[in-house]
Amino acid sequence: MQLDTILKTAVEHGASDIHLVSDHRPMARVHTVMTPMDFPELAPEDVMAMLKHMAGEDSMKVFEKIKDADFSYEVEDLGRFRVNAHLQRRTVGIALRAIKTEIPPLKELNLPEVISRLTYLPRGLILVTGDTGSGKSTTLAAMIDAMNQRYHKHIITLEDPVEYALHSRKCMIEQRELGADTPTFASGLRHVLRQDPDIILVGEMRDLETTAAAITAAETGHLVLSTLHTVNASQTIERIIDMYPADQQNQIRSMLANTLQAVISQTLFKRIDKKGMVPAVEIMLCTPAVRNLIRENRAFEIPNVIETNRALGMNSLDNAIAELYFNGMVSREDAIAQAAYPEKLERALVA
Repeated sequence: MQLDTILKTAVEHGASDIHLVSDHRPMARVHTVMTPMDFPELAPEDVMAMLKHMAGEDSMKVFEKIKDADFSYEVEDLGRFRVNAHLQRRTVGIALRAIKTEIPPLKELNLPEVISRLTYLPRGLILVTGDTGSGKSTTLAAMIDAMNQRYHKHIITLEDPVEYALHSRKCMIEQRELGADTPTFASGLRHVLRQDPDIILVGEMRDLETTAAAITAAETGHLVLSTLHTVNASQTIERIIDMYPADQQNQIRSMLANTLQAVISQTLFKRIDKKGMVPAVEIMLCTPAVRNLIRENRAFEIPNVIETNRALGMNSLDNAIAELYFNGMVSREDAIAQAAYPEKLERALVA
């Protein structure tokens, strides 16, 4: 089928995403740049045929009902893809995210060493945040794989859809997919504590019910890892608090202060020294000072704590970006464009 040929060509060219839209040529995103592929325009019936080929019966029912569906698709000897099918201008559009078959070790991801240390924590909540496509899933998979090689524990993941296939090594790993194995993150989390887990991965804390269940799981002695679409630590904490009704926010501040262990915020950059991408990573560790700021509703002061505790492994986004720039990995323009404080970073890059 032409679909698999398109996907094979895209993967060979290092594409992270492939877009199939009616009346357009297939497009591939290679190192952040959208590039037309050397295939003819797709007719509406072509894209619909591709959707029916990829989606199972349940996913097609969801698509027909709500005009959107998320699922995974695997091509033998090529790899797996995270798929979103949707309608645009009354025709089908498909976005595919290529998922690497091999989980890269943490040390190969250009991540701060402190992230490896976080995999030794026995309990609590670790959040990996960032925009879509910032590498959150890869970081989480690498952290789980590190624990899988070290411990004899029970790991349960709740994902939408399952991305990396995690193989049990020393740990027993169960991966539950939304739709196929459990209806929602919240439903899966309600039952997960009766499944005797040690480590729980929640694909995304996307609503109040899921967030509350994840924090409760961390509070009861489990290590919980999850993601949010936020750009830094202080915004992450404020987003969680704002999910709750006003009369519950003091309580959740206290619970979050007790359970949160770290926030890892990632931004991906196109490398200029060689092909590929490299992350700039903000790290917030929950020291007593950070826990007090959370309890006292002073999350806006967290950037100052991060800035003054670099010796502990904390790092601000702009410091991380500056390090990449001075190491010759990213351009000055990209560094300034994605900085939290562009004018301040621009002055720092002159030094």
